[in-house]
Amino acid sequence: MSGKPLKYPVSALVVLHDEDGNILLIERTAPQGFWQSVTGSLEEGERIEETAWREVWEETGIRLANGQLENWHDSTVYEIYHHWRHRYPKGVFENREHIFSAQIPRDTPIVLQPDEHVAYGWFGAEEAAEKVFSPSNKRAILELVKRLNAKKAV
Repeated sequence: MSGKPLKYPVSALVVLHDEDGNILLIERTAPQGFWQSVTGSLEEGERIEETAWREVWEETGIRLANGQLENWHDSTVYEIYHHWRHRYPKGVFENREHIFSAQIPRDTPIVLQPDEHVAYGWFGAEEAAEKVFSPSNKRAILELVKRLNAKKAV
């Protein structure tokens, strides 16, 4: 065993976007072409909002300001892919993913963790929704578009 603690089956998904609704995606080291928004598991003693803040910092080097992270108070339960189940306690097959978003300036410097991610890019919402592997990530991106359009209409 690698010594890493087993993951708790609750996670945060954070869709980072600019003021024009373009989405920041990051590409995992493996498999190649595996794009996603910021995501990560709850750690012992954390509230889910703290997980979201920490994961944004760890995966992109961005420290969100107070009030910048928007908690959607929405979540998705999905089956954990078979090849990742070894990361969780025995008998755990599902994960609850809580959804967040944050608007960041397009020119914000991005610092990736080279052991986790190899590239990042800004994509229009439709392209981003098609590029991500996760159905829940796709749903969150498409929902973000609706939320941003509703804000513009007010």
